[in-house]
Amino acid sequence: MNRSVVFETIVGLFVVAAAAAFMVYAYDVTDQSMGRDSYRVDAVFGRVDGITIGSEVRIAGVKIGSVSAHQLDIKTYEADLQMLISNDVPIPEDSVAKVVSDGFLGGAHISIEPGAAEEMLREGDKITITQGSVDLLGLAVQSFTSQGSKGSTGGGNEPKEIDPLGEF
Repeated sequence: MNRSVVFETIVGLFVVAAAAAFMVYAYDVTDQSMGRDSYRVDAVFGRVDGITIGSEVRIAGVKIGSVSAHQLDIKTYEADLQMLISNDVPIPEDSVAKVVSDGFLGGAHISIEPGAAEEMLREGDKITITQGSVDLLGLAVQSFTSQGSKGSTGGGNEPKEIDPLGEF
């Protein structure tokens, strides 16, 4: 064997090992790894902007699971989410699930605020109290356009007195 064949073989083994390490990491991050005990919980949202399969599910900022599937209910035009929750995290059945943005440029995650019920959610149960995502860009545009339409009607620079009842 010459040196180039040995070098190519070592590089090839290194590439295969790196690919295997990446696959282990990817399965660990998305909670799809074998041997993880989890249960499925469903929730219905009006909007789920930024939520994808693999998005985190958190309680108090701590990851407890991930989104495993999502689909559109064509009868109600709402988003059905399936989440895998770690078996060691019981969730009261009156909990609230919210779509929370990670920031202006970041993605989003599902935040669960635990309720006070003594009954816990089980496999296949549904969180009934939800709050979908907020369209921040739409709110900003609406705010700017509504302020622009309230502009002054006269050419004077005199200050306007604000009526507490909203009438001028």
